[in-house]
Amino acid sequence: MPAPIRLRELIRTIRTARTQAEEREMIQKECAAIRSSFREEDNTYRCRNVAKLLYMHMLGYPAHFGQLECLKLIASQKFTDKRIGYLGAMLLLDERQDVHLLMTNCIKNDLNHSTQFVQGLALCTLGCMGSSEMCRDLAGEVEKLLKTSNSYLRKKAALCAVHVIRKVPELMEMFLPATKNLLNEKNHGVLHTSVVLLTEMCERSPDMLAHFRKNEKLVPQLVRILKNLIMSGYSPEHDVSGISDPFLQVRILRLLRILGRNDDDSSEAMNDILAQVATNTETSKNVGNAILYETVLTIMDIKSESGLRVLAINILGRFLLNNDKNIRYVALTSLLKTVQTDHNAVQRHRSTIVDCLKDLDVSIKRRAMELSFALVNGNNIRGMMKELLYFLDSCEPEFKADCASGIFLAAEKYAPSKRWHIDTIMRVLTTAGSYVRDDAVPNLIQLITNSVEMHAYTVQRLYKAILGDYSQQPLVQVAAWCIGEYGDLLVSGQCEEEEPIQVTEDEVLDILESVLISNMSTSVTRGYALTAIMKLSTRFTCTVNRIKKVVSIYGSSIDVELQQRAVEYNALFKKYDHMAPTAAPTPASVPQISQAPFLLDGLSSQPLFNDITTGIPSITAYSKNGLKIEFTFERSNTNPSVTVITIQASNSTELDMTDFVFQAAVPKTFQLQLLSPSSSIVPAFNTGTITQVIKVLNPQKQQLRMRIKLTYNHKGSAMQDLAEVNNFPPQSWQ
Repeated sequence: MPAPIRLRELIRTIRTARTQAEEREMIQKECAAIRSSFREEDNTYRCRNVAKLLYMHMLGYPAHFGQLECLKLIASQKFTDKRIGYLGAMLLLDERQDVHLLMTNCIKNDLNHSTQFVQGLALCTLGCMGSSEMCRDLAGEVEKLLKTSNSYLRKKAALCAVHVIRKVPELMEMFLPATKNLLNEKNHGVLHTSVVLLTEMCERSPDMLAHFRKNEKLVPQLVRILKNLIMSGYSPEHDVSGISDPFLQVRILRLLRILGRNDDDSSEAMNDILAQVATNTETSKNVGNAILYETVLTIMDIKSESGLRVLAINILGRFLLNNDKNIRYVALTSLLKTVQTDHNAVQRHRSTIVDCLKDLDVSIKRRAMELSFALVNGNNIRGMMKELLYFLDSCEPEFKADCASGIFLAAEKYAPSKRWHIDTIMRVLTTAGSYVRDDAVPNLIQLITNSVEMHAYTVQRLYKAILGDYSQQPLVQVAAWCIGEYGDLLVSGQCEEEEPIQVTEDEVLDILESVLISNMSTSVTRGYALTAIMKLSTRFTCTVNRIKKVVSIYGSSIDVELQQRAVEYNALFKKYDHMAPTAAPTPASVPQISQAPFLLDGLSSQPLFNDITTGIPSITAYSKNGLKIEFTFERSNTNPSVTVITIQASNSTELDMTDFVFQAAVPKTFQLQLLSPSSSIVPAFNTGTITQVIKVLNPQKQQLRMRIKLTYNHKGSAMQDLAEVNNFPPQSWQ
């Protein structure tokens, strides 16, 4: 069989391929030749074939058929074969495949080999892909090499020990004696890997952490090493951009952070060296910034002195002025973590943080926004809100929702006056109304309701805000509600905070009608507008007929919610004009658009239709555990297929029944509509009732049957019951 091509020739050939298909064809051809060589047990070229196979694996092609050949190379006595074999094992094998267990004996022999480079190969492989079984079998060999005087082997053994501890944490104590002299080593490679090993042990075991703090006095040793690194002169072997071994410095700082966390003595021992690192490290290069960042994290995590913490925050403040975006992002993230504990120190950098809101990078912008909200307090609320409102006006859409929510919360917490609070919320709704949370509208309505002295000012501002612009739906909803409640103040010009505007009743109705017919208005907004028009019938004197006409038009709307409101309002107009002043306004304490059915409250004792069927007896649908449900009935002579049932729930026990919910279901031949109840609490001792209206459509005039479900809380327990109601009087359905 001819000699296979060399790895270099294979790479050159593959690189000449012009298409993916051509490359795949070359790879398949070479794989076939390698397979043939493996089948013939060709020991001469096995190393070359496995090397080519690893290159194909790096390109993404399957190379699993070379796993056993790697084991054969590992068992070879030649160093070149072992090197490729171990490399192949690390790339092609992992602990999920049983084949790797066959390596255990070979690795054990090589760990005791006379050549340090063979021992190093075995340590690297075990530290890379050793399973828990292999680690248990070979931990003793690793521990011996950790005590050797050979620095080349000690650094590899330390990293291998880290892997062993991660796989089998209970073997940690085995390596404890070997760690005593590791930090006395002069070789930086051994020092670096030793610190990594000690960090792993401290993170995984609280007992080890306490041992190193008290018994081993690890902190003074680390402080000594770090001080030598800072004070040492130029060393070409370890110098990176003028800083001596920054990688080792970073590792030591991380270990100091673990040792000093929640420990006063350890924290006090490292305060001085942290101050030296923070003041002596060069910041012109990224290497120095990395060390300073680790120093800041360590200072913030341990029980450091207040002056040291201020120094750390000032370092982060300098980071904010850096041209590198990554450094600015890191600084903002770190300040966000520390703002709660060192609020005053972070406040000194407020102007720099606010400037970051103008950064083009979205990640920096988001962190700056979050930190800006964290800095808001009663003293700077006006200035910070001015900046944040400007940011809200100019930021990308993905920021508007979070920014609006943050402004709402900050304004609610620190508002200097009610007028300022209302103005701020209105500015948010005007700028980013489409992005605010669902509860923004009822919360603002609640705020306006509680600010009695601001009613005239608010309704005038809202009226002017929505003139000709209905794009911000939450703003339009609040404006419609306010105009419905305080439209008379708008028309009479009672605003004292600013110059009142001259508005007629017709102009007010014009804008509400425009909201109703606008293509931008949602169903919820139209509901607010229609309810506002209805309320104005009790406040305006010259336009009642126009209001009735508008409401009657929407009685045939294709929007079911709007149609239902209009029909119910028309019923109030026709039959209950004397009740309008008390029925029309929506309760201010619950300013939700879904409350329209409350307009029927108090009407259950009166017939809903003008032409009713009289003499329908009431029934007791349910009576158990002190809860009694009674049904009363109404039917229209002109539309007898609709039966209106009014339920009345009473409670004869000594405690209220809370969270009361009544549900009903009828057969498929019927249609049922359940309106909102008058309350969710059934008072004790029969001192009051809950009323709720049910509309049943029975086009076939079949006997009425109903299944009801009752849920409520009583005496601290959740109650639930089902019942069938079959005793409906014939007059209610025939």
